[in-house]
Amino acid sequence: MCDNRRVQVVVTGGTGFVGRALVAALGAAGHAAVGVTRDPARAAGEAVGWESLGPAVGAADAVVHLAGAPLAAGRWTPERKARIRASRVDTTRAIVDALAQAEPRPAVLVSASAVGWYGPRGDEPLDETASAGSGFLAEVCRAWEAEAERAEALGVRVVRLRLGVVLGRDGGALARMVPAFRAFVGGPIGSGRQWMSWIHRDDVIGLVLAALGDPRWRGAVNATAPSPVRNADFASALGATLARPSVVRTPAFVLRLALGEMADVLLTGQRVVPGVATALGFHWRYPDLRGALRASVRR
Repeated sequence: MCDNRRVQVVVTGGTGFVGRALVAALGAAGHAAVGVTRDPARAAGEAVGWESLGPAVGAADAVVHLAGAPLAAGRWTPERKARIRASRVDTTRAIVDALAQAEPRPAVLVSASAVGWYGPRGDEPLDETASAGSGFLAEVCRAWEAEAERAEALGVRVVRLRLGVVLGRDGGALARMVPAFRAFVGGPIGSGRQWMSWIHRDDVIGLVLAALGDPRWRGAVNATAPSPVRNADFASALGATLARPSVVRTPAFVLRLALGEMADVLLTGQRVVPGVATALGFHWRYPDLRGALRASVRR
């Protein structure tokens, strides 16, 4: 994509919070985006169902894989955990299988992953050289990335984007946070000392476009802003942006009663830094949290 020619990009998860913005950005840049989704009728542009994945991949120059069931849709019952895993691991396997059958093959696969790959790590700064962590999400991310890596043996350049908490208008994590703050009951959760590795949606799109167009991008890439913050500082910044207090703390035991095992994702965290993107000279549109929040929630 760096030679300015029009390319065709298959985007899974194109109706999601990040996918919608990516499809729009690709169109604005003069490229063709073809969504792969369970419900093509919901897509804003051209889209096909998963049963047509093979032909779509065979006609594409690149693939961006963003599909995955929501993590925060309720308690992690065994059934929900199985769905979370299958929606990431099994779909990635299907994409790589389609790549194996394609002739010619797309040149690059940009596959989403998550900072959950690192597991709960306290205050340890984590760039892409850090080891994998433990826990359910870390295990899912390892299996997810392993499936994507299989495409390298096919001669496809693979970029594994480890996404942090994505901020932006009309969805994402802030859609669940902002109502409490607007109602004057927002604040830190648990101790508030856990790290939050965040990124604005516009910068996720920028990273994807850079990864598609520049062959230097390959392997694991932390898709986070350069300045992770503690949860208490995030709450304070969000409250200030909304002109609301940020003092109503949610105790850990309340969160665990309500969410079970999933609460651990919110009560622990990772201090992730974007080593690869920084080394490759990526320019963040929103490198600081307050600017990202102002762009995301101000009316």
